[in-house]
Amino acid sequence: MVAFHTNLDLPNLLTDNHLGQAVMSKQDDLRGVVSIVAKLGLPAPCLMASLAYFDGYRSAWLPANLIQAQRDDFGAHTYERVDAKGVFHTQWE
Repeated sequence: MVAFHTNLDLPNLLTDNHLGQAVMSKQDDLRGVVSIVAKLGLPAPCLMASLAYFDGYRSAWLPANLIQAQRDDFGAHTYERVDAKGVFHTQWE
C-alpha cells in the first residue's frame, strides 16, 4: 500500500524501487526452488507462474512471432515487425 500511496501512477509493484530491488535480490532463490520442484516432478504452479511473469515483465523484447502469426491467420489481427516499421497482414496459406 505504501508503494501505491507514494506513487499513484505506479504501473506495477515490481517498478517500485524498494520492492523491485527486494524481488530482484531473491530471484535466484525462486529459480532454485522452481528448478528443484520441477526436477522432482512436483507441482508448484504458483511459483512457476510467478517466475514466468517476473521474467516476462522485466524483458524489453520477447519472441512472440508465432503468437502474432496465429492471431493474424485466425483473426486477421495484423502484426508488427522488429525489422520494419508499420502494421502488416499476411494472406496465410
